[in-house]
Amino acid sequence: MHMPMRKMRRQQKGRISAVKARGEIGRRIRDMGLVPGTDFTIVGRAPLRDPVAVRMKGFTLTLRNSEADYIECETED
Repeated sequence: MHMPMRKMRRQQKGRISAVKARGEIGRRIRDMGLVPGTDFTIVGRAPLRDPVAVRMKGFTLTLRNSEADYIECETED
């Protein structure tokens, strides 16, 4: 199943299939290590659901929902 990272639930695992952002925001997303083929787990969300915490490659980072909208993911369920 494909969906934007923003719509994934807590503890859901996925793999990045595409980064749809262009320009500066696309570069920033890729510079953080969010590139196609990367496996990750959604580990948490703030009380108002923004930002989202993502665990990947041995570290955790947070993304605003406006950034997570650009990241297309494959999920198992």
